Amino acid sequence: MTNKGLRYLRWGLLAAILVYITVAAFLHQQSGPEKAASIHALCPYGGLETLYSLMFSGSFVKKIFSGTMVLLVLSLIITLLFRRSFCGLLCPFGALQEFFAKLGQKVLGKRYTMPDKIDIPLRYLKYLVLLITLLGAWITGTLWMSPYDPYAAYAHLSAGFTELAEEYFIGLILLVVTVIGSFVYDRFFCKYLCPAGAFYGILGKLSPNKVERNEAKCIHCRLCSKSCPVNIDVEKATTVTTAECINCQECVNVCPQNGAIAIKQGKKEIPALAVIGLVMGIFFGGILVAQATGFYKTLPAPVTEGSIVNVEEIRGSMTLADVAKGTGLSQDVLYKKLGIPENVPPETRLKDVSQYVEGFSPETARELLRQTP
Repeated sequence: MTNKGLRYLRWGLLAAILVYITVAAFLHQQSGPEKAASIHALCPYGGLETLYSLMFSGSFVKKIFSGTMVLLVLSLIITLLFRRSFCGLLCPFGALQEFFAKLGQKVLGKRYTMPDKIDIPLRYLKYLVLLITLLGAWITGTLWMSPYDPYAAYAHLSAGFTELAEEYFIGLILLVVTVIGSFVYDRFFCKYLCPAGAFYGILGKLSPNKVERNEAKCIHCRLCSKSCPVNIDVEKATTVTTAECINCQECVNVCPQNGAIAIKQGKKEIPALAVIGLVMGIFFGGILVAQATGFYKTLPAPVTEGSIVNVEEIRGSMTLADVAKGTGLSQDVLYKKLGIPENVPPETRLKDVSQYVEGFSPETARELLRQTP
């Protein structure tokens, strides 16, 4: 396959993953978590956020399941072998940024880069975000950062502006900043704010994978540096091992001089197509194996009679009928405890009850059930 073909292959794979995640997020909003997985359950970083809770209490934080841990393990394997290939070849939010960057280059007519005195300090911000998000999740035992997460806000776009404004206002602002920033500067969130990218960057330092430039064959056209989505000056490097590299292979695939830039696994050169094949094989092959063995679950167990033993288990996506069944209460008793009119359909999800009862929320339901015997 030609270098140009490899570039289109990577973009096509990223586009397919982005479409899949977008559709999954839409279905989750329309059908609820019992029928479609949430964005958190399909993100490897959620596995890292729940790691402390899993190790010390044997349970996952809300919205995280065994499948999320499978995704985390597979992404760690990929990182140890091929550095931040998850970011460059698999991440849907990275894909969204890169496609907006391509659009921005068409509209603006050029690629812009942040001045070094601003860019370099900002690159360290994502490591601070990594520390804060993990400590917060491990201390609270919740995905507390979700309302501030632009990726979560993106997944809730189909929920409508009202829910976005109420639950993901900061996340929505950061999503807009990310899109506009990537339109101008390319992979804006990846470079400056992404905690997962920071984690993979640190772990990727253990990988034998790297990009090498052959000075003797290099014609110094600077296409490698100009094409890099994270603005690494490849043309001035002999070996690219920085934690910023997302192993997207753009620098290799735009090089017009055969042998001037190559991907190395230790001392052995490895074709770009082989890297794509291995990364995809490990990730999606691992998912298939986990599914076949029953370890890959991204949906909550169905609500059964008396299955809700703690009101904290009640979720906004549950219907009133689910809550009644799970708590063992009759529908009449539940409606009376929650102050819900009889004409509200039992198929109404808790987060939608506010359409009938002003100011009602899932937390209202939990609080009222806590108070009443």
